[in-house]
Amino acid sequence: MDELGSLTSDLVSIASHEDETAAGDFIEAWLRDETDADVTRDDVGNVIARVNPGVGESLALVGHHDVVPPAPRQLTDDGEYIVETRDGRIYGRGAADMKGADVAAMLAFRDAVEQRSTGNQTVSGDAAASATNEVVFASFVGEELGGNGVRAALDEGLSLDYAVVAEGSTNYSGPNRTDLVVAHRGRRASVLEVSGTACHASEPEKGENAIYRACDAVDIVRELDVPDSEVLGNAVSGSIAVTEIDGGSAWNVIPDECSVIIDERTVPGGYADLAQTESIEGVEWVVEQDLPPMACDDADFADRVFETARRVHDARGDDAPEQVTKPHATDAGWLAQEGTTCVVYGPSEPGEAHTKNESVSLDVLERCYETYRDLLKEW
Repeated sequence: MDELGSLTSDLVSIASHEDETAAGDFIEAWLRDETDADVTRDDVGNVIARVNPGVGESLALVGHHDVVPPAPRQLTDDGEYIVETRDGRIYGRGAADMKGADVAAMLAFRDAVEQRSTGNQTVSGDAAASATNEVVFASFVGEELGGNGVRAALDEGLSLDYAVVAEGSTNYSGPNRTDLVVAHRGRRASVLEVSGTACHASEPEKGENAIYRACDAVDIVRELDVPDSEVLGNAVSGSIAVTEIDGGSAWNVIPDECSVIIDERTVPGGYADLAQTESIEGVEWVVEQDLPPMACDDADFADRVFETARRVHDARGDDAPEQVTKPHATDAGWLAQEGTTCVVYGPSEPGEAHTKNESVSLDVLERCYETYRDLLKEW
């Protein structure tokens, strides 16, 4: 197996659903051994490598090395992840989301900035005299928990001008291509905490039924308008859905409490007006999580990344990519919220992440590696 496949298998095999330390150790050690970059590991476990730190405008390749919990079939007896390579794909928890992408970015970072020092700068050999910009590799922890790692890094002063977040964008517009995501939806998780007055169910008129109040609030949710947006000519639409309801304590008691869980997919610049639910007596609307959407704010940067991707596709004989939007939230939302111009470009395909048969295509990993490498070299 070549370096890309071998390194991906090694990283995927490391358990990182409860503790990302070992996976972070692996990435940090590899970067220190293979590059002359300025490599740091912060208190929460994020790994960040920089070349030409503080010089010109920065471009980062961004990933994460935490994963969701594995299915039993993905675990060995000693708690490591089972990794298999067959039919041109690597199978294992995190192969698609997103350790394969991490490895493609790590190799691209190394190869694009081959060690050659000029004063306090490290640049690629044929660009040593003219390099004026910073390039960065970053792998964060806690992405699956809502972006805890990137948020901690931003709180500590991380500032990036541009970023390519290596989350999945492959085969969105059709097969045999990795598309460029210029916008994605966010996710706001809300709870309606509904109160009433308990009484015996034989005399319901003596109480206030919290479930009835919750149903009235749900009717409002069903009728809410969800916002739409357009980013660089691409439409992004929100959605909202009630996903859980819990209330009542016994068959003969009018309930005095009920809760309603709401999943809302937000768009750049817009939310549904959930405050309307509080027009029902006894209803309190509480936001539990708000993962921001992402919109690329620089058409020239999006076109630059897209043209690099298109050239790689053409050279490989792959179908032409397109600029698209993504339904899922990523760390790009947190970065964009703090001023980083972002796009998303990565190997994971729809239906692969978080599944018991999760896998990633070696051919697509190679395509992404070449795009990342060429983009950094041109930077």
